[in-house]
Amino acid sequence: MKEFGKKSSAMDLTSLGISQAKDVYWNLTPAELVEEALKNGEGFLTDTGALMCDTGKFTGRSPKDRFVVRDEKTENSVWWGDVNIAFEPAKFEALHQKMIAYLADKNLYVRDAYAGADPEYRLNLRIVNTMAWHNLFCNNMFLRLNEEELENHNPDFTIICAPGFEADPAVDGTRQPNFAIINFSKKMILIGGTGYAGEMKKGIFSVLNYILPHERETLSMHCSANVGKDGDTAIFFGLSGTGKTTLSADPNRGLIGDDEHGWTKDSVFNFEGGCYAKVIDLSKEKEPQIWDAIKFGAIVENTRFIEGSRTVDYTNNSVTENTRTAYPINHIDNAIEPSVASIPQNIFFLTADAFGVLPPISKLNKSQAMYHFISGYTAKVAGTEVGVTEPQTTFSACFGAAFLPLHPTKYAEMLGKKMTENNVNVWLINTGWTGGSYGTGSRMKLPFTRAMITAALNGELNDVSFSKHPIFGVEMPDTCPNVPAEILNPRNTWTDKDAYDQKASELAKAFVKNFTKYADYANEEILAGAPEVAVVA
Repeated sequence: MKEFGKKSSAMDLTSLGISQAKDVYWNLTPAELVEEALKNGEGFLTDTGALMCDTGKFTGRSPKDRFVVRDEKTENSVWWGDVNIAFEPAKFEALHQKMIAYLADKNLYVRDAYAGADPEYRLNLRIVNTMAWHNLFCNNMFLRLNEEELENHNPDFTIICAPGFEADPAVDGTRQPNFAIINFSKKMILIGGTGYAGEMKKGIFSVLNYILPHERETLSMHCSANVGKDGDTAIFFGLSGTGKTTLSADPNRGLIGDDEHGWTKDSVFNFEGGCYAKVIDLSKEKEPQIWDAIKFGAIVENTRFIEGSRTVDYTNNSVTENTRTAYPINHIDNAIEPSVASIPQNIFFLTADAFGVLPPISKLNKSQAMYHFISGYTAKVAGTEVGVTEPQTTFSACFGAAFLPLHPTKYAEMLGKKMTENNVNVWLINTGWTGGSYGTGSRMKLPFTRAMITAALNGELNDVSFSKHPIFGVEMPDTCPNVPAEILNPRNTWTDKDAYDQKASELAKAFVKNFTKYADYANEEILAGAPEVAVVA
């Protein structure tokens, strides 16, 4: 077993049980990894210098094949069920040994890195890959070590990722040949049978979603964050299609991060060292920062070239709608490094309400904030998925249910506590429809949404009058700079007021119905944030 590259003189792979491999490449530079990937036939260079790779059969995460080892450490703390599927410790050990045997004749690419830009909360990582481009992905997505840190690096958590290794479900306890299994006691994640690189990123996010709230009294969040010139931090929560990336990318504010953050007693910090953005229909006009970030060192996944060229055709969805790019955060001009800022003054919950019911901006009290945080609402519109012909409600607890090892109420209670301690404003922003539901009304204009967020950030809504929404109870500003007053109350934008009342009642009932799965664990303060609507059993 020959070893190349830079590593700690005191560390090797024997602690993972790996004593045999073909060649082991430690902490190669991006240029070296690109060379390896091209040599291995893993991808192609685009005309911007980015590396284009395919993820194979899986072009996204496989939530039903994500497991957590159930043992003494996790038995009474993890939120078991469809999100956290229990896995037997003995089965994990057996699968680990089978993977080690599989790696014995493979070239391995090892990356030492860390997650958590705040030094007090960092999680040291080691990732073992069988593919060079996966190791480049980890270099981009996780935080990078300097030479001194590399020499003293001792991992707190390890990932072994081997897309070519498939489990035998009948023997190994998995559902399918592909799997991603987190073991909090062994401090290890095993990933096999899938080439989707996002499994590694979200695996570590899930780990931090357990460790930080459960052991460090720190709120972990699936959100983007930016900071103004005066040091005022803002956080943006939102599911796909709500405008989270667009609205947090503000040229007048520094980017802390685009996806995963922690909130300590005195800081907000990025978990990651890069960005993993969707690129379907990407254009320089719509997303100039992402467009310019796709250069040498960046990766594009599952994209295709314009015929006869090495130019990426971002409109091509022949492989998947979930085409993506991964790049280091320093590819973004206004990114701040280290990615740490002060505690937030404003939090924005973004929703694309296709029913045209929710106000374009409203202020939430503590109960409402916790309730809406657990709800994590947006709506799918016709054409976004096969079979979706009318708007459909979508709820994802804490705007990231798939990555929550603890019960959602734990995160919501922490949010409420921090709101009280830090006097934080929480705003609900509807980037969806106004003047009627999808098909009748129109999408809220982006300049109006930006103006509302700017007004909230600048404190320009502190002294205006507010009106209470009759069903959702949220406070709607009566005026907002650079926004027509008539659109601030959604009912006023509907021609048929009775139709609005009916649709608002329907959406409120959907909120209440969704919340029943969490109600038994929710305290009275959280429950008080529910819409005021009668639900007939």
